[in-house]
Amino acid sequence: MNAIIEARGFGVSYGGSAVLRGVDLAIRRNKITAIIGPAGSGKTTFLRCINRLSDLAPGLGVTGGLSLDGRDVYATETDVADLRRRAGMVFAVPIPLPRSVYENVVFGPKLLGVRSRAKLDEIVERTLRAAVLWEEVKDRLNVSGLKLSGGQQQRLCLARTLALEPQVLLLDEPCSGLDPISTAKIEEAMQDLKSSLTVVLVTNNVKQAARASDRTAFFLMGELVEEGPTADIFTSPRDSRTNDYIVGRFG
Repeated sequence: MNAIIEARGFGVSYGGSAVLRGVDLAIRRNKITAIIGPAGSGKTTFLRCINRLSDLAPGLGVTGGLSLDGRDVYATETDVADLRRRAGMVFAVPIPLPRSVYENVVFGPKLLGVRSRAKLDEIVERTLRAAVLWEEVKDRLNVSGLKLSGGQQQRLCLARTLALEPQVLLLDEPCSGLDPISTAKIEEAMQDLKSSLTVVLVTNNVKQAARASDRTAFFLMGELVEEGPTADIFTSPRDSRTNDYIVGRFG
């Protein structure tokens, strides 16, 4: 098994109240892993720990181990800014910068010192193509990102994240507010991207997990119930609670 993210007995608490307990999970390279489970199961908490956005919440406590590409995420020497570049995140609600489409995409590369206009142009076209947005905006690169539709804004945020060339793409309910066409385009992008990076998708839509992921992990009340190939999880889960959730008996 070629894992890029590994959790070993990983636990998270806020103000002494446990949110995740004893999670053992290996997320494989160049796969789309969906994390499913009802609200409050710890899905988003786990996702935000991978790039330490969880640090922003008061009273955080972590136990056990969590590593990205063999490096301890919570080691004292970890460069958190670099970690967040390597594990880029797209949120449920798109938040484009109040700048042009072009400037949204090149914002990160410019901060890293890229100055060549030719290089920036290449980054813009490559990432917008990867986000299945190029054909829609190639003649409107100077238009404000805020003037795009909601689905286009989400794909712009995806392109902006890809511009930093992450190893892992963390998606937190990226299609929750999108129409079916925009959702399909995000899922198309995920399938194309997994050849070059790893995708971790938190979703409350079990149909999306079944449709778009290679592997699925089911979280319940802060614990990992089971993980495996998506086809197995959805057709012959090992734990009855997984089946109950998938068929809609709770959640």
